Amino acid sequence: MHWLARIVLVVGGNAAALWLANQYVPGFVFSGNGLELVLIAFVLALLNFFLKPIFTLILGPIVVLTLGAGIIVVNAIIIYLLPIVADHVDFLRGSISIETIPALLFATLIVSAMNFLIHLID
Repeated sequence: MHWLARIVLVVGGNAAALWLANQYVPGFVFSGNGLELVLIAFVLALLNFFLKPIFTLILGPIVVLTLGAGIIVVNAIIIYLLPIVADHVDFLRGSISIETIPALLFATLIVSAMNFLIHLID
């Protein structure tokens, strides 16, 4: 697949997953407009691209011992870092927050399922 189409697909899928998490997960709050949602989805795609391999390598024994279910821990760490990174971007400050641990876990499951579907298409 062409690299630009893949980037659009990943960012669009992340935006859809974040929107679904905002709609259906209490405690996961997104308070921005559509452009901010796309920008946050792009930040999530960058975090997945740069940090996910590092965390997967560090937590590799956990992922292997849990037969792959430990990758949800890696995804939860990435989702946990998303509001922290977004708060450091001036125009995204305060647009996303995760208030509880169950909200983090349910949002992680939604985003993980969407990323799985995206990678099946790719």
